[in-house]
Formats: sequence, structure tokens, C-alpha cells
Amino acid sequence: MEALAQNTYTMEKTLRERVIEILKELKMNKAELALRMNFSRSAVSQYLNGKYNSNPEALEEKLTEFVKEYEEHVKSETEEVKAIGRTVSGVKPKIAYFESKDYIQTIGVCKSCQENMALGIIVAKSGYGKTHALKKYAKMPRVAYIECDDTMACRDLVEAIEIQIGMPKGSGGTIWSRVNRIRDFFNANEGYLLIIDEADKLINKYTQKKMEIIRGIFDQSDVGIVIAGEPRLEAEIKGNLARFANRMDFYYKLKGLSPQEVKDYMEGYDVDDAAMMEFISRATNAQTGCFRLLDRTLNNVIRILKENGQTQITMKIVNQASNMMML
Repeated sequence: MEALAQNTYTMEKTLRERVIEILKELKMNKAELALRMNFSRSAVSQYLNGKYNSNPEALEEKLTEFVKEYEEHVKSETEEVKAIGRTVSGVKPKIAYFESKDYIQTIGVCKSCQENMALGIIVAKSGYGKTHALKKYAKMPRVAYIECDDTMACRDLVEAIEIQIGMPKGSGGTIWSRVNRIRDFFNANEGYLLIIDEADKLINKYTQKKMEIIRGIFDQSDVGIVIAGEPRLEAEIKGNLARFANRMDFYYKLKGLSPQEVKDYMEGYDVDDAAMMEFISRATNAQTGCFRLLDRTLNNVIRILKENGQTQITMKIVNQASNMMML
């Protein structure tokens, strides 16, 4: 027995244990991992809790890719540190998807519209993180995401939707016939969500035809739709598109980060008081503050810290980062 006791082995971590460990290191939750892998949140949660009863082969393949990608990233960063003879171990990577109240509410509207085949609207000032959250949700199954611009004609909008839902190219025909085929697709493939981002760019004082195409698809299809844009989108819909406004089931207007959310976003960094106040101002200032400005500033700050082999964020470093930006 004594000989057996001495001959013990340390077993390698299982895939489940390794994934849970990486999630903790990245401060990533199971829902975010599920979105990233294009799997349902319940399937990922059940597997990581050891309660997955279905065939795990496809899920384990995705999880293995996730682990491999993470370990390759860590390896490359380690090799880079060795090459320059500096350490960056004290600078944590940015949170890829910070779950602010705005982020959670935006994802929630998308989820509700998809599950209930409902019509929703997301409104936000530029830089508040609207598109970032919408593109994250667009990684989910059966979600088509369109980002509009001012040059789009009706035919361009229809073609963009066709491409995103995978309809055959070159089908041709009039706009009316092509819209009908889109309706037929959604009716034959229930459970889709169509996200129309920057929808305010589809409206001008001369025409609302592009928005009427979207309304027509919603009225005659089994599909959920979320339209999103800057604040003027809400004003235009209320003032000029009554038939759109009275169909809205869900609505959310992004409010921007709170001071506490900025502190939560900066958790894990060594930030002095003056630098933290500057980060809060850049995120929450009523005139110029937004999530994008905070994020851009942090990108440059991290770059400077790595180049100088430093770990503490001071006001001097924030000023250096600002000199690299157009403010």
C-alpha cells in the first residue's frame, strides 16, 4: 500500500475544467461564450455544469477551438514579452464585451423580438456602444444584421437582406417580387431576427420608402425585427411614420455609462485617482462623453504601458494617450 501511495499521478484537467478556468481568467460568462461559439446558452451551461445529456461531439469541438485559441494567444504574448525583454504581466487585456446596463438591455430587446417575432427599436447617440452590442447578438443563430448608410437605395436594402439570409444571388426581378421572396423565406424559416442598424440613414425629407419595405416585411412575415439608430430615428418614426410607430413592441434608449460602470470597466487596472476621474469624465460627460471615447483612450493607454514596461495608469500616461488621438 505504501508503494502504491508513492506512485500517484496528477491527472490533466478535463476540457470542462479548462474552459471554466479560462472563463474566470477572461472574466467572461457562459452566455458570452455561447454567443461566441454560436451555441445555445443552455447547452453550454449544461455542459460546463456536467449535466449535458446530448451528443457532446460538436460542442466539444467548439470548446476545444476556444481553448486552443486562448492558449495560442497567451503563448504569442509570452514570446513577445521575451523578445523585447519586458514584462506586461501586470496589464490585463480589455474586456471584450462589457455588460453595462445598456449592453444588457440592448441584448434583451433583440432576444425578446426574436423569441416573440416582435418589432423593436434601439436608440442611441453615436459612441454609446449600440452597434457593438448588436453585432455581438448578430452572432447568434438565425440573426441577419444589416448596417445601413446614406447612399442606400431601396434595391440596395433588399439586396443586403437577401445576402444576409443566404438567398441565391442573381434571382433578379422587381423590388416587389424580391421582397415577396424575402417574406416567403421568413415564413418558411421561423425564428429569425432581422436587425437594421443605422436605420436613421434610410429616412430623409423626400422619402420613407425604405422604411415601408421593412414594415411590409414585418407585417407579412413570421420574423422579429429590430431597427436601431441615432435619436433622430425615434423622432422621424413618431412624426412621419405613424404606421411604424404603432407597431413597436419593444423600445430602449441607451443612457451611457454611469461612473460606477466606468470603475467596473477599469477593474483590474492600477489607476491613480486623477486618471480615474479623467476616464469617468470621458465616458459620462453630457456633451462629449461616450463609451467609444473611453475605449479608445484605454487602447492607447495599454499600448503605452506595454511599450514602457509599466503597470500603473497615471494622468501623465492618459495625457500621452490623448496626444495620439483627435479629441
